[in-house]
Amino acid sequence: MTDAAPRSTAHGPTRFGAFIAPYHGIDGNPTLQIRRDLDLVARLDDLGYEEAWIGEHHSAGYETIASPEVFIAAAAERTRRIRLGTGVNSLPYHHPLVLADRIVQLDHQSQGRVMLGAGPGQLASDAFMMGIDPMKQRGMMAEALESVVALLRGETVTRTTDWFTLDEARLHLAPYQRGGIEVACASTVSPSGSVQAGTHGLSLLSLAASDPSGFEALSGNWDIYAKTCAENGHTADRDTWRLVVPMHLADTEEEARRQAEYGVLHLVRYIEGLSGMTMPWGRTAADAVRQWTTDGFPTFGVAMIGTPADAIARIEAMAEKSGGFGTLLLLDLPIADPAAKNRSYELFAEYVIPHFTGANRPRHASMAWANRNSGKFIGALRQAVEAAFEQHRDSDDPAS
Repeated sequence: MTDAAPRSTAHGPTRFGAFIAPYHGIDGNPTLQIRRDLDLVARLDDLGYEEAWIGEHHSAGYETIASPEVFIAAAAERTRRIRLGTGVNSLPYHHPLVLADRIVQLDHQSQGRVMLGAGPGQLASDAFMMGIDPMKQRGMMAEALESVVALLRGETVTRTTDWFTLDEARLHLAPYQRGGIEVACASTVSPSGSVQAGTHGLSLLSLAASDPSGFEALSGNWDIYAKTCAENGHTADRDTWRLVVPMHLADTEEEARRQAEYGVLHLVRYIEGLSGMTMPWGRTAADAVRQWTTDGFPTFGVAMIGTPADAIARIEAMAEKSGGFGTLLLLDLPIADPAAKNRSYELFAEYVIPHFTGANRPRHASMAWANRNSGKFIGALRQAVEAAFEQHRDSDDPAS
């Protein structure tokens, strides 16, 4: 492992975290799964990861957290420094004032570590149960986002839509964070998320960065975001751009792929359940891992399963393709057993993060300096040793 400067000429990430939807196989104990998710966030805090984003879902059985706010409240009590975001709140499911109030309360409970992620809602099955037309979700999200952003900025909002009313609505608590609560807008392949983020000057959260179509759209979506920011008087800052990608690491590629066979079929069954189709590559775990790492899975994109060196190369390629971004979020998935999954996060923290943050560059520079001057140092050391021996002989000489 090395800590040399990234090969990419683009701005690589300097912050790292996890995006916890979460995904869990439906044959496991849901109570234990949620407890392990809380344990994971605490472990990420110990390992120096800077962010954890928690999703919101209400159907299909795999993504088991319905309220990221409830989860974050518990996680905040277990952690010290990691920032905690809703990843993401589905805005059409919430009255804007109620959601904004909850986020501000979390901001106080976490002492300034909360972030709000906003999106239209991922699962059509969620919207169906609530009587929401999926065709209207993006429009509803835009309406709610405008109101939530205004409320979080301390404004008084009066607005009537066909699904919510605000009558001189205002927050009765100001955010704990003096600069305000960071809001990030989810973006996948289409430009709608980039437009919403740019309109309000929000951070951009690219959820489909590892999907082939999403990967190809990265630079285009950023251009749309930057253009929309400029049109609305905001400055587009690549440092606030987050990309989400699935990765699993081990000491060797063979070991990583073997570990991934443990749970990869959970994802296949989830995809099949949502799509109503049978995936041709989903009969054996080995075939599924091969498909996932070459052509990719629907929803989950192309996974990077390998070593820390492989992860570094993949991230540099993402930085080059995107033009640069600030934060990489690891998509948390149940593909390896808990011990191997924890080891993957440890390997990433041990070897990948320092490569991009430059944490070891002063150490490498110090060693290089010592090596260049080793002759001088060794010569001086020998002189000092010889002088010490000479002094000792003089002190033992009776004639002295």
